[in-house]
Amino acid sequence: MSSSTDTEHEGDPGSTPSGPTVRDRRRIDPETFEVREPQHAAPAPAGSSDDTTSTTSNPAEQGSAGEKDTRVSELETALAERTADLQRLQAEYVNYKRRVDRDREATRQASVASVLTSLLPVLDDIGRAREHEELTGGFKAVADSLERTVTSLGLVSFGTVGDEFDPRIHEALMHTYSSDVEGPVCVAVLQVGYRLGDRIVRPARVAVAEPEESPQQPPVESATHDSTVVETDGDDVEQLDALTPDSNDSNA
Repeated sequence: MSSSTDTEHEGDPGSTPSGPTVRDRRRIDPETFEVREPQHAAPAPAGSSDDTTSTTSNPAEQGSAGEKDTRVSELETALAERTADLQRLQAEYVNYKRRVDRDREATRQASVASVLTSLLPVLDDIGRAREHEELTGGFKAVADSLERTVTSLGLVSFGTVGDEFDPRIHEALMHTYSSDVEGPVCVAVLQVGYRLGDRIVRPARVAVAEPEESPQQPPVESATHDSTVVETDGDDVEQLDALTPDSNDSNA
C-alpha cells in the first residue's frame, strides 16, 4: 500500500514531493566541465512590496532634488557675489598702487629738483670759469665730475644764441630791434636755463631782438562827389551834387 501510494504521489504533478530538495549551485558542470550561466531570481510579481516602497519613496526623492536645486542656486549666487567683491577689491588695489607709485615718483622728483636747484649757482660759476678759460687742473676734474652727476640725475641745460624766443622757457631781460631777424630771436644768453624732465627748474635769461617796424604812411584822403538824383512830380529830373565835408571846407 505504501509503495503504491508513493507512486501515485510521484505521478501527480500537483502533489508536493516529500523529502529534502537539492539544488546544484556549482558553477562548473561536473560532466562537461563548462561554466554554467548564473541563475537569475524570478521577477517579483506586480504589486509587490518593492514597488510599494519605490512608489512611496518618490515624493521624498523629488523633495530632496528640489532642495538640491535651491541649494545650488544659492551657492551660485554667493559665488557670483564673492567674485564681484574680489574683482572690486583688485581694482581698488590696482588704483591704490598706481596712486602710491605716482606720489612716490612726484616726491622723488621734487627732492631731486630741490637739491639740483641749490647747485645751480655752482654750475653758473663753473660755466663762467670755462668761458674765461680758467677751468684747469684739479678744479676742471671736479667740475666735470659734478656736471656728469647732475646730468645723470636728469638735469639738462638749454638756451643758446639764435633760439626762437619762447616765453614759457625764456625770460627776456633786454629787448632790441634788428633788420637781420624775421621774428623774436635770442641774440644773447645772459644765463642758461635748466630743466628736469618736463619741469622747468630755471628759465633761460636772454636778450631778445625783433624785426624793425616799417613806418606807416598816413592814408591819402580825396574829395568825392556824390550825385543824388531826385525825381519830381513832373517829367523833369534834378541832379544835386553833394560834396564831402573836406570839399565843403575847401570851397569855404
